[in-house]
Amino acid sequence: MTQVSDIALKIRSKNAGPFWVTIDVFCGTATAYDRLRAALKTSEVAALYQQPTQMLKRFDIPDLHVIKFSFPRPVIQGHRSDRDMHGAGWATLLAELSV
Repeated sequence: MTQVSDIALKIRSKNAGPFWVTIDVFCGTATAYDRLRAALKTSEVAALYQQPTQMLKRFDIPDLHVIKFSFPRPVIQGHRSDRDMHGAGWATLLAELSV
């Protein structure tokens, strides 16, 4: 089965302030963008990150061939139980998602 990382040029995640994480899927081409845009269901991505669908924000940016997802961090950045201070590890889950 094909994974998101097989189609996307780059996938990265980062903090969007101390309360949110943002994941950017850079597709590189219009073909890859169209394929991932159709394959990535918002409900599936929300389930992957254990978020209610209404809390996951999705932004499709066709001019840049980018799909962006944002959701609340499970704990505030810097909290003693925060295991990913910079939010960089969240991208791996989406990269390995089968589409």
